[in-house]
Amino acid sequence: MWRKIVLLARMVKIEHSIFALPFAYLGMLWAAGGWPGWRVFIALTVAMVAVRSFAMAVNRLADLPIDARNPRTLTRPLVTGEIGVAETRVFIAASAAIFVVACWFLNPLCLMLSPAALVWSGLYSFTKRFSALCHFFLGSVLGLAPLAGWLAVSPAVEMAPVLLALGVTFWVGGFDILYSCQDVEFDRAEGLHSLPAKLGVGPALAVSTFSHVVTSLFFLLAGWASGAGFVYLAVCLAVAMILLLEHRLISEHDMSRVNLAFFTLNGFVAVFLFAGAVLDTVLG
Repeated sequence: MWRKIVLLARMVKIEHSIFALPFAYLGMLWAAGGWPGWRVFIALTVAMVAVRSFAMAVNRLADLPIDARNPRTLTRPLVTGEIGVAETRVFIAASAAIFVVACWFLNPLCLMLSPAALVWSGLYSFTKRFSALCHFFLGSVLGLAPLAGWLAVSPAVEMAPVLLALGVTFWVGGFDILYSCQDVEFDRAEGLHSLPAKLGVGPALAVSTFSHVVTSLFFLLAGWASGAGFVYLAVCLAVAMILLLEHRLISEHDMSRVNLAFFTLNGFVAVFLFAGAVLDTVLG
């Protein structure tokens, strides 16, 4: 049983929850103006991990035939048979149920919106089959995180979480473009749509850089809309520098450090921005 749990966690890359959770917490923090209480915090955490696990498992199941032909993904548990298709379907259903129950614990609005959130998060898995904008669709899925955190506390959407959601959308879209550069030749051979496959690696990297410039602006605007202070502003500027470093690490002719740029630096961006917002709230 423990081995199956480890394999399921590996299948959905549970460590990548670090990309969305800090932004959900940031939306929660701004909506509450501080600590919202343990009930909201725990229910929001469970909901976010569950919906992300649902989306990743749907992605792995939908992409199973493709992953079985891609040399980079041959060791994924669903491809190797360490996890079965039936087990994955059960996991998807369980994750969806846990998500809905967690939303019920939050408030009636979150419960009402939970089916739409599941549908939207699951659709990403199919966008690469017809649109090179799939990276930004994925971004919009993670962009729901700050909105979810806000709605977990307040039933009314305001400008701050919307601007933060747009920032997350461009942030994720930008680094997903970097990640997809690894599969440019495979995507072309399979007829899959991605910006690197459509435009080439060089132009796609330029789009990624521009996306992260837009990201930095939206993060700043979100702080302004929420009434954040100078600590958050300083952290936003530091985040912009981290994103700049990310694009200095790789180039069209050298993708050897793409995992450092993709996971390590971007995970630090999410945590650092949230930590800055917490400190700003405490000092403010």
